[in-house]
Amino acid sequence: MNLSRSSLLCAALLVAVTACGDDTNDASTTATPTTVAATAAAPDTTTPATTGLDTTVPDTVEHGGERTQYPLTIDNCGRQVTFEKAPERVVILNGTSVAEVESFIALGIEDRILANSQMYGVSDVDGMLEQIMAIPNGGMTLNENYEVPREQVLALQPDLVVSTWSGGFSSEMGLATRDELAEAGINSYVTPVNCAFGVTDPRPEDVAKNENQTYEASFELLEELGLIFDVQHEAGHVIEHAREAIAAIQPPASGGDVHVLLAYPGMSMMDQTGVPGVFAGPFTDSIIEAAGGVNAFPDFATFNDSSNISAEALAAADVDVLVIGLFMDGEDAAAYAAQIFAMYPQWDAAKSGTYTTVAESAYLGPHNAIAIQRIADAIATLG
Repeated sequence: MNLSRSSLLCAALLVAVTACGDDTNDASTTATPTTVAATAAAPDTTTPATTGLDTTVPDTVEHGGERTQYPLTIDNCGRQVTFEKAPERVVILNGTSVAEVESFIALGIEDRILANSQMYGVSDVDGMLEQIMAIPNGGMTLNENYEVPREQVLALQPDLVVSTWSGGFSSEMGLATRDELAEAGINSYVTPVNCAFGVTDPRPEDVAKNENQTYEASFELLEELGLIFDVQHEAGHVIEHAREAIAAIQPPASGGDVHVLLAYPGMSMMDQTGVPGVFAGPFTDSIIEAAGGVNAFPDFATFNDSSNISAEALAAADVDVLVIGLFMDGEDAAAYAAQIFAMYPQWDAAKSGTYTTVAESAYLGPHNAIAIQRIADAIATLG
């Protein structure tokens, strides 16, 4: 998850298997360094209206088989990056994301990863945690800003360093800058939708892309990685399969608006205000709308704005379906749902007990179709 509302989520993430980088380039945390490691765990399976969406890529999908021509030069956040060949020694930085490492796995290029620092506590994809844990971490540890320090990255001698956000190359956070890496002959890459995240003077077009991102940003990442690593054919398969799965989802039979609330209770520790970590903004809207619903909080311009959602606003909201987000091993979705429904018994979702669960598929990454399908299945139970 590479969302700039990390000030809200960071306290929870400290006890998870990934951790936070600050929204800005100013380090302000005093936590001790954390070793990059995690324990695999299966996601909760006791809740209703969940589905095991098929995430395999069918051989029947047809698309172009273009090959990358090297040297390849791309524009990444306004920076020209040239690849003489497909990278073979990749370091993936943390950034509280799994979008990048899961995209590498989806494209079948995880063998190009020299060291990975991304991990999550649960997954919507069977076997994903085990696949991520099988990737070397290069002995990397996270510094007090929950990123891989400059010296460790340089010592690994990668040919490419990938960060989910521009802040992953912040000197103020003790990290190797893109210029420092270039001087050492190392390329760097930021996930395109997050170019504006973590810098003080982003380009207007990068700000617009970050603030208006939808699940299409997940496909953009896959497409560009496919180009860089000469796996465009595989990227086309993954993207087209996801699009087909999303297109096959049936709209709700009711014909009316079904209001869906996505919340990650563990990320807010269900504080005394009774407000779980509510997700809103264009990306979340796009997931819910693709499932046939509307966001219970549809008018937020960016994800950051949803940090202002109060207990009073939740009490006044129309919620037909509750989506419980999980991110840590051992979280109890049924207990979370019961707790939230007890706080807001006026919701139609509370009266009908309608909820489902998601993990990482509800934000940037290659598996958004799973979250969309699960939400659609929950909506379908309403008749």
